[in-house]
Amino acid sequence: MRRLVASVALYLACFATIALVVGISVGIGDLPIPLSTTYAAITNKLGWTSVEISRIHEAVIWEYRLSRALVAVFCGAGLAMCGAIMQAMLRNPLAEPYVLGISAGASTGAVAVVILGIGAGAVSLSLGAFVGAFAAFFLVAILSNGARGGADRTILAGVAAAQLFNAATSYVVTTSGNAQQARDVMFWLLGSFGGVRWPDVGLVSIVVGLGLICCLFHARVLDAFAFGDEAAASLGVNVGRTRIILFALTAVITATIVSMVGTIGFVGLVVPHAARFVVGPLHARLLPACAITGAIFMVLADIASRTLVPQQVLPIGVVTALVGVPFFSVILYRLQRAS
Repeated sequence: MRRLVASVALYLACFATIALVVGISVGIGDLPIPLSTTYAAITNKLGWTSVEISRIHEAVIWEYRLSRALVAVFCGAGLAMCGAIMQAMLRNPLAEPYVLGISAGASTGAVAVVILGIGAGAVSLSLGAFVGAFAAFFLVAILSNGARGGADRTILAGVAAAQLFNAATSYVVTTSGNAQQARDVMFWLLGSFGGVRWPDVGLVSIVVGLGLICCLFHARVLDAFAFGDEAAASLGVNVGRTRIILFALTAVITATIVSMVGTIGFVGLVVPHAARFVVGPLHARLLPACAITGAIFMVLADIASRTLVPQQVLPIGVVTALVGVPFFSVILYRLQRAS
């Protein structure tokens, strides 16, 4: 009973922290908005209160900033959760969601729409990125021999796919795009929450929420994969089918996120290790911890992207790299000492 109460209190504290950082994020911008005004606008919309607030503040909150903050929450949760899955499935502490070349495929799809004009205006940048991401996933599935491919073969296939799609993107940008198109594409590839709106919130929340539920059903299977494919098979796990299901799930989540906000690296690398240090390696606890920690981390990174340089918004991938690269170095150092 005490453990249940403690768990409930911990999750309530985590959700309160998420609400706090979202409120702070909404208040930051050219028009500063007090935290109390943000929460009043939300509770008014929900019908809980009837506090008088400025219509300008209300419009800014609902039309621009709140949707941006919520997309950051779900993107951070999804990338961190995918990172934990990839590290378990591949038994590699340096694995992250983009190890399968999904981001490279998404960038090629986006470039094909923006620069080559594929779809003649009927295909959006997000849809092009989504199609490119899944093209990369299917290529990796073929190269890694599908369900029979092992972890090492999957990693090598992902590296090959990433190199192929990155080369295709570079070729299109350098041969067909003008300077402004190249700049727009590069900014998008580094990640940005600037263009997201409420339909994006609905889509990414559904994808990440269902993904978390599905992953929790496979929590014990992910624990078994920590001892290797043979050990998992000896425990009754259908290794090939489970590998395809979980890789496809991470591909769907990652492709959805990349198609909305571009490539945001290091979240799936950094957050699972931090969460694992706090709650341990069991995935029934690790996956929710990754989702919560990733959500908070991404919102804080978005805040930093708008405040580090006055009057300028940095790509969100730049901010996550500033945190991720030192952490990556620490992981490499620890692995070297362990060997």
